[in-house]
Amino acid sequence: MRIGAVLGITDIWTYVLGTVAIILLPGPNSLFVLSTAARRGVPSGYRAAAGVFAGDTVLMVLSAAGVASLLKAYPPVFLAIKYAGAVYLGYVGLQMIRGALRRWRSPAPAPATPPAAAEPAYNPFRKAAVISLLNPKAILFFISFFIQFVDPAYAYPALSFLLLGLIAQLASALYLTLLIFAGTFLAAQFRRRRRLAAGATTAAGTLFLGFGLKLATG
Repeated sequence: MRIGAVLGITDIWTYVLGTVAIILLPGPNSLFVLSTAARRGVPSGYRAAAGVFAGDTVLMVLSAAGVASLLKAYPPVFLAIKYAGAVYLGYVGLQMIRGALRRWRSPAPAPATPPAAAEPAYNPFRKAAVISLLNPKAILFFISFFIQFVDPAYAYPALSFLLLGLIAQLASALYLTLLIFAGTFLAAQFRRRRRLAAGATTAAGTLFLGFGLKLATG
């Protein structure tokens, strides 16, 4: 294809289809954006999505710069990042479960306005970025996936990585936007059903604990 030939990318449409399939797989990033939008509204959902974009961009740049090879060469560094990520995912999960238990026990009805207004210290951007960054497997994945579509004879491989990264971020933005507005629908249901909200938050927290356990033992 002409675009692939110019920018050093081979079989760009296969890459697009593969990227979409990968993004649709459930993971801690997408779950965090969905749960944030459901609990705190659209603005907080987009702040969480921006954190995911920032974290993923850093990982893509690190992958293109060869950090994946460094992690492979120094297993202790990989393990340190891996276990830090597992602990943080577990911490986020426990926080969500504790909040759900407080809501379940509270006799007061759920507030009519998003809780974000009552908790200005909450920073979904920072949490989402940390969740994304503390995933050394993502660095290894990006380099192993991207490299399949870069022509090794192309003189400017950075441009190839840039286009591949932009395609991945665009697909991620569309998907996370869908999740954010799905989250606002759930939020409307949760405001009327306090225990349903507590149960959904507990389920999300449990999934984060599962993600952390999988990262630590995988």
